[in-house]
Amino acid sequence: MKKGYVKSALVFLLGSILVITAAGCGGKTDSTKKADTVKKISVKFSHVVAEGTPKGQAALKFKELLEKSGQFEVQVFPSSQLYGDKEELEALKANNVQLIAPSVTKLVGFVPAFQLVDMPFLFKNDQAAYNFYDGPKGQQLMNTLKPHGMLGLGWWPNGSKQFTNSKRPLKTPADVKGLKFRTQSGGVLDEQFKALGAGSQTMAFGEVYQALNSKAVDGQENTFNNIDTQKYIEVQKYMTISDHGRLDYVVITNTKFWESLTPDQQKLFTTAMNEASLYERKLADDLNSKSFDKLKNSGKMEIYKLTDSDREAFVKAMEPVYAKYADVIGKEYIDAARNSK
Repeated sequence: MKKGYVKSALVFLLGSILVITAAGCGGKTDSTKKADTVKKISVKFSHVVAEGTPKGQAALKFKELLEKSGQFEVQVFPSSQLYGDKEELEALKANNVQLIAPSVTKLVGFVPAFQLVDMPFLFKNDQAAYNFYDGPKGQQLMNTLKPHGMLGLGWWPNGSKQFTNSKRPLKTPADVKGLKFRTQSGGVLDEQFKALGAGSQTMAFGEVYQALNSKAVDGQENTFNNIDTQKYIEVQKYMTISDHGRLDYVVITNTKFWESLTPDQQKLFTTAMNEASLYERKLADDLNSKSFDKLKNSGKMEIYKLTDSDREAFVKAMEPVYAKYADVIGKEYIDAARNSK
């Protein structure tokens, strides 16, 4: 056999081996290459609370669930790392972030009906609130944000509010008369205390402890967990379990971003959000339950739970508030919330 012929055969054989190896061991087909180069959809989730809170943990749960699809990459920014309370709504409307979870009351400027959560003695208990949120009217209320370039995707409860004060037990509406309470901003809250013959003062959350300690205000309203973690037990002697209002969040997205997703991608999004919402709800319930046990077992606070007849007396005292805000909020929402069980 001639040397030239052998050399050509060897070159041909070596080339064949390389092609086979590339295809079978390390090479990629066109379809594989295409799948690997598909760009994942970036989602920024900004919120203002710590990572260890129910909201913070639920945001991470949502990230975990949505990223399982392989189509999304979710970045979570807790503790106002990107935007604070005042800036996050504008950032969402500009699509600089795709998800935020503001307090429901932050949405009142866009849709007055969100004052629903401040309406006194509207929901009978936590479960009644959850059933309203999950029901048709709760879902309808989230959709009212669409004209403002936003869409509600989920309700993330924080808890029911309870009264505390330093003066006396609050068992009847008459017991509240003459006291002064710290409130968040909002006309409904001012009207609530006005109907009870009490005063109110709008104040930042971080200033409340000092105001209670200095007796600038006599009392406040908050969840069990906030009462516990803010150490109000040191400056408040009495607590009434009233479940008279709500402190909750709504997770919202930008409508342009939402409409850029395919129906299948939207379904992945809502499925992950629904599961994360249930997770958040359980965390909030557990946290408030543990805080209540801690407050009760401390022996430092006198605790009274309103009876059904006590509650009815407070409901009657709130008639002026309902008369003023029924049309503003929408009677259909109020009726649905009152009838929720």
